[in-house]
Amino acid sequence: MSELTLTLIKLAFLAVLWIFVLSAVSVIRSDIFGTKAPTSSRPKAKPKAAGKPAKPARSRKAQRGAPLTLRVVSGANQGQSVPLGDGPILLGRGTDAAIRLDDDYVSTRHARFATNGEQWFVEDLGSTNGTYIGSQRVTTPIPIGLGIQVRIGKTVVELRK
Repeated sequence: MSELTLTLIKLAFLAVLWIFVLSAVSVIRSDIFGTKAPTSSRPKAKPKAAGKPAKPARSRKAQRGAPLTLRVVSGANQGQSVPLGDGPILLGRGTDAAIRLDDDYVSTRHARFATNGEQWFVEDLGSTNGTYIGSQRVTTPIPIGLGIQVRIGKTVVELRK
């Protein structure tokens, strides 16, 4: 081979090596410091037109038998709970998680509990060690109900009244 070819191969290998090193540093940095929470600028409320009465706020009644909290039932964070609302609940080691789990087997953004208004679902967010219901690994959003235990690393959570 010519010397030019060998030099180009060396430079290409060096570039691939640096790309690998930089991606490894990026993964380590995001694992240590977490991801930045997006800052959302809320739109300012429109001024009310004079003379128009304000619409009464609708209060959504909780359905009978519907879960009210998400509780950690075993693991390092046992007893910790968060009230359920309309928005999704994030679980993981990151600072943006609603329930921050102190578990070595939990990813920064591990799983999400969300509702469609009628039923709650659990979804794995591409975690390394997975999310399980019993021995079944969660790969797509799966509906869950009261008392169904979801294992995230060494931590078990469930929906409760």
